[in-house]
Amino acid sequence: MNIEDIKKVLIIGSGTMGQQIGAVCAVHGLDVVLYDVSADALKNGAARTEKLVPKLAQIYGRDPKSAGRIIPTTDPNEASDVDFVSESVPEDPSLKEKIFTQFNGICPGRAIFTTNTSSLLPSMIADKTGRPDRFAALHFHDVRVTRIVDVMPHKGTSPEITETVSGFARRIGQIPVRLNKENHGYIFNAMFMNLLASALTLWTRDVASIQDIDRSWMGVMHTPIGPFGLMDQIGIDTVHKLTEYWAKKTDNRQGMANAEKLKPYVTGGKLGAKTGEGFYKYPGPEYSAKSFVEGS
Repeated sequence: MNIEDIKKVLIIGSGTMGQQIGAVCAVHGLDVVLYDVSADALKNGAARTEKLVPKLAQIYGRDPKSAGRIIPTTDPNEASDVDFVSESVPEDPSLKEKIFTQFNGICPGRAIFTTNTSSLLPSMIADKTGRPDRFAALHFHDVRVTRIVDVMPHKGTSPEITETVSGFARRIGQIPVRLNKENHGYIFNAMFMNLLASALTLWTRDVASIQDIDRSWMGVMHTPIGPFGLMDQIGIDTVHKLTEYWAKKTDNRQGMANAEKLKPYVTGGKLGAKTGEGFYKYPGPEYSAKSFVEGS
């Protein structure tokens, strides 16, 4: 398949990342089928995706009038003529397997399947896609602030498909970085999660306060936000889920202790910026004050 042949994209999952990927595809002139099993989630996701289009058009220097159509649907059969698939559903291998098995029977044979998974490896679900040679991970970050995307094939991915996925990323204004082999957390996330784990360990061991851990990072690295502020932006529920998942998978006692330390925030609904409170209160978190790093 040539890059020019990709004209219609299926986005599976209308959450935050599905919205962003769908919007950036539309901004670059592709028609987008935005699919979700939940009608309520789809309604909200589609509205946010539409709002993102003019914002991303400005960021990417595109004419919003040339954007492709966004077709929200709960009907999987709308995918019968798509050329490219991007999946962004919760990090549950069995759920992803079920979804790809379903859409393999609906999408045309030419369609390329990709997953935006943040913690799984494509080889873990490749066989269930029904087209493992046409399947790879294409992992996006926040498309409003960075254009870096990870392209991670598995051993069974066709080299031609890997090239096409990279070309597709460039077509929608992204900068593909290619992994030579599968790696949990890709490139940036692998480094980033180690930073968050270090911050959580310092806090769990009562080495320093949340504020002083952030203050240390911000003061030395000259960043506007520290690791705990970043966790508030990501969502403490997401950080907890990933911390617990990898702690169990690697039998990491410190990781489990870190997950337990996060648990009261999750059960208490203090998930970060999206709920108005996490490690800090929003809007106007403490770390945003000019005096924060000085500790005054």
